[in-house]
Amino acid sequence: MNSQQTTDPRLADLTTLRIGGPADKLVEVTTEAELVDVVRTADAAKEPVLLLSGGSNVVIGDEGFRGTVVKIATKGITVDADACSGAMIHLQAGEDWDTVVQRAIAEEWVGLESMSGIPGLTGSTPVQNVGAYGHEVSESIASVRVWDRVENELRTIFAADCGFAYRTSRFKADPSRYVVLEVAFQLKLGNLSAPIEYAELARVLDVEPGSRAPMTDVREAVLTLRRSKGMVLDAEDHDTWSAGSFFTNPLLDATADVPAGAPQWPQPDGRVKTSAAWLIEHAGISKGFAIGNAAVSSKHTLALTNQGGATAKELLALAAHVRGQVQHAFNITLVNEPVLVNCSL
Repeated sequence: MNSQQTTDPRLADLTTLRIGGPADKLVEVTTEAELVDVVRTADAAKEPVLLLSGGSNVVIGDEGFRGTVVKIATKGITVDADACSGAMIHLQAGEDWDTVVQRAIAEEWVGLESMSGIPGLTGSTPVQNVGAYGHEVSESIASVRVWDRVENELRTIFAADCGFAYRTSRFKADPSRYVVLEVAFQLKLGNLSAPIEYAELARVLDVEPGSRAPMTDVREAVLTLRRSKGMVLDAEDHDTWSAGSFFTNPLLDATADVPAGAPQWPQPDGRVKTSAAWLIEHAGISKGFAIGNAAVSSKHTLALTNQGGATAKELLALAAHVRGQVQHAFNITLVNEPVLVNCSL
């Protein structure tokens, strides 16, 4: 094995929030075989395991993690492309997501461009069903190769069986069971984007919703929008010291449940999605509001940030306050998007 082990690592150094206490042990794995072996060995010893990808969608408690943290750094991309069937791209879990998006645009693989600038690694994308600006990875994922910790075997799970829904999947619903090893994407070929479904992005591109645009233009527009909201990582900008959007957009049972004036987007299942950011702002939470060194971003109310030296306790106190204000104002309970490790909200 070539995996590297560190004792008493500081987990804050491995997350975009820069928050989190120490772990008993950190093992960095660079191959699929190493990843499976480390997890299988820890499971056999009944030792707790935390799989850490890019650290961009997690809040780790101030006490850290008592067990083995597995830092995924597996690499590898294989491509099978032709003019008729498009491109089938197999990506190891440790491939950097935005680098994958950049390559897709350069190679004219269509479908990932609206997810430019999202931090993290490829293996996390099916877990959260990552999405942005009107598109989700579930639209392009063909299959996910996993290590099943319950059945103790390698499995390939096809998209129809992944349980994809808004910001969730079977992998997120059962986090202790599956280790994502590889994700396969089926992408069309071309230099024009998938249809521009998001009104804000269409305005920036100066196109009609539903139309297409050059993928390079879509990437630049998305990055511009994300930077304006503090959603592109920048070590010098504390507004980007976050876990991205802290709350998901609520899904309500009917249009009548949406507060007057709030955005609403009808869903295929009959429910209505509304804007968590709108609810937060109209519940009286302003940009920059802080508890200790944790603050609502000065750029976007959905991001809760570390302004330097923040603790998980401070961040979660801020999250609880925001959620409580929205609950009081609208009787809607916001749901956190990041995974909470050894802490609770």
